[in-house]
Amino acid sequence: MTGAQGRRPWLVGVSGASGTPYPRTILRALLDAGLPVDLVVSRAARLTILDETGIAFRDAHWAEDLSGWLGRELAGDDIAYWRAGDLAAGPSSGSYPARGMVLAPASTGAVAGVAVGLSKDLLQRSAEVALKERRPLVVVHRETPLSRGTLVNLLALHDAGATILPANPGFYAGATDVQQLVDFVAAKVLDVLGVPHDLMSRWSGRLGSARPTDT
Repeated sequence: MTGAQGRRPWLVGVSGASGTPYPRTILRALLDAGLPVDLVVSRAARLTILDETGIAFRDAHWAEDLSGWLGRELAGDDIAYWRAGDLAAGPSSGSYPARGMVLAPASTGAVAGVAVGLSKDLLQRSAEVALKERRPLVVVHRETPLSRGTLVNLLALHDAGATILPANPGFYAGATDVQQLVDFVAAKVLDVLGVPHDLMSRWSGRLGSARPTDT
């Protein structure tokens, strides 16, 4: 599916790592902010979505399946969906007017593919385009512990201009359920993109704490 003329979307790529609540929350927040979104779901990610949500994400029925996954009806050109195997899709070209990309969750394989410019599918190619065009690329890696190879690949992406944002939630906001922890990570992603949101309570300092000029 192609986006309407004049759209300048954020691209969200979902790879096969565990952690589908992260892209779900990011997608919902981008839509709540009134921003257009392009979506690429890798083949491995479809299996993860099925395992973690029970939803079979299918190319032919993507709008229906995505609506069920997000828990909301989609309207107009809110989201343009591109098949992961379609290397002739819009986001595969630097001339496509994307704002940037979020890769969430980012599997170790996807990280490696983007780091070496493999471009084996549209998800990897779109991330490569974001890097070469100097557009924001946020990589939400979700795996632990990390091998040396993955650390090297993440450093390569950092040096190429990507923001490496591991799926590590903070607990200082007083989260009482899993969704609030997911919201924390999604909020950090949106902060990097400069997208307003109300997903988390922000730290404002503790009364009586030392000021920067104190010794």
